[in-house]
Amino acid sequence: MCGIIGYIGFRSAKEVLLKSLKRLEYRGYDSAGVAIVDGKINVAKKKGYIDSLEFDFDGTLGIGHTRWATHGVPEDRNAHPFLDCKGEIAIVHNGIIENYMELKEKLIKEGHKFKSDTDSEVIAHLIEEHYNGNLKEAFFKAIKELKGSFAIVAISKNERKIMAAKKDSPLVIGVGDHENFVASDIPAFLEYTNRVIVMRDGEISELTEDFVHFYDFNGNEINKEVQIVEWSIEDAEKSGYEHFMLKEIYEQPFALDSTLHSLLSRNDMNFDFGRVTIVACGTSYHAGLVGKYIIEELLRIPVEVYYASEYRYRPNVADNSLAIFITQSGETADTIAAARKAKASGNETLAITNVVGSSITNYVDKVIYTNAGPEIGVAATKTFTAQLMALEYFAIKAGESMGKLSASHARDLLNSLRKVPMYVENTLNLNGIIKKEAEKIHKRKDMFFIARGMNYPIALEGALKMKEISYIHAEGYPAGELKHGPLALIEEDIPVIALVPEDITYDKMLSNIKEVSARNAYVIGVSSSEDVGKYVDTLIKVPSTEPHLSPFVNVVVLQLLAYHTAKLLGREIDKPRNLAKSVTVE
Repeated sequence: MCGIIGYIGFRSAKEVLLKSLKRLEYRGYDSAGVAIVDGKINVAKKKGYIDSLEFDFDGTLGIGHTRWATHGVPEDRNAHPFLDCKGEIAIVHNGIIENYMELKEKLIKEGHKFKSDTDSEVIAHLIEEHYNGNLKEAFFKAIKELKGSFAIVAISKNERKIMAAKKDSPLVIGVGDHENFVASDIPAFLEYTNRVIVMRDGEISELTEDFVHFYDFNGNEINKEVQIVEWSIEDAEKSGYEHFMLKEIYEQPFALDSTLHSLLSRNDMNFDFGRVTIVACGTSYHAGLVGKYIIEELLRIPVEVYYASEYRYRPNVADNSLAIFITQSGETADTIAAARKAKASGNETLAITNVVGSSITNYVDKVIYTNAGPEIGVAATKTFTAQLMALEYFAIKAGESMGKLSASHARDLLNSLRKVPMYVENTLNLNGIIKKEAEKIHKRKDMFFIARGMNYPIALEGALKMKEISYIHAEGYPAGELKHGPLALIEEDIPVIALVPEDITYDKMLSNIKEVSARNAYVIGVSSSEDVGKYVDTLIKVPSTEPHLSPFVNVVVLQLLAYHTAKLLGREIDKPRNLAKSVTVE
């Protein structure tokens, strides 16, 4: 889950590494560190944010790391980079080395002394054990002994090169003119180059300022193509917004339009299946739940939705279903493992992801890219609505290709999708009203979000956004379940946010609102119907949409409500405590 950067070239390594680490801080911010070669390897590392990292050395070759702790508590000694015993080799690592204890015990017997509690430090000592004046050779030997997931970058004080290896953790190469970069994510080096090579699992790269060579783990050279990234550096920065999250909320009309246009340009969306299994984690799981309602409504076939961490351990079921894996980063460890399992079981597989060339794409038959652009805020916003767009489009095209929808019906549904960016744009105009509601509820310790049908997952997503960035206890419930237990928790003035689309659930939702109002809850209604205002304390009137598109406008309201609540409470909105953007370890 950590962020890695490596640089070799003619610039100040200090400047490159620190700037790059700031752009990777969303991947972890328990500690940060750098190692720069200037005759010797100089290391600075410190617990806390990158801003607290101060040092006065420099050079033109170095590596950096920002950490999200998995092995070893966040302390200076557990921060990366790590050195070997002689101080001649430095490494940074993202992932988990499963056999580190076995390797560590062996190395201790050989006289190695360890200074941290991490699994990562063993890599530096293992390279040292094999080192005989040739970093490349020692690196290959060390990698073959490792078990687990890793993106590893290593340097030596004796050689002007960088070695990097990838297995189950992200790593990309930035190709410059007389300079090269390696990083966990493209925005790290986008200020310097937009020429990118994505590393695949089982690959090693060797970088100098003048070339990048690629090999498999057995040392066979691989030819790889450079991709041109069309993001500007401004896409990965705040563009005047106070927080990345707010910027990304407001980018949703563009992200949705971009996603839809990229989907409309495809001609490979023919499917044939009898059932669907959707697998995801966190916010992507909520998108999958919405997808279940959409697919079942349009295709009339059964859909199951699993948390990836649970799907992995279910028995192998030869159900001949299409398995859909949703992951914003394409690097979510549990989702990748689930995709491998489904593939091995003989399922047809499809991934929905936002990152071209990400790890998930190696384990599925087809990929739908959401094309939402980089998302820096830990709390997913535009990638979620882009996932909804992808699922809507998938259901329509699958329904048409399988004869479940007529050509005219499919065309009408696609035309309705074209309106979604406008609906979301109009919803964003409610920001002032939503901010006032946040002022009324931000001091409450508990909140409830209720809905029915395909907006029930939106209630779950609204509750997740609220708790992950404001730290307020929030729960989402299907409104029909209130009388089966949750109603006992409703007290005077407790905020209840009710999603009331004008669909088949409308009358039942009004009845549920009356139930919580009778317990003196403070009810915020989110609806396109003026009449809902008669039954709630405050109505946030959203644009009127086709019923199946109501999740797009409702979730934007809940994103803004969570954002303003967290801001009023002074929270670290882009970097909520204990969380990181991409969960690349299990």
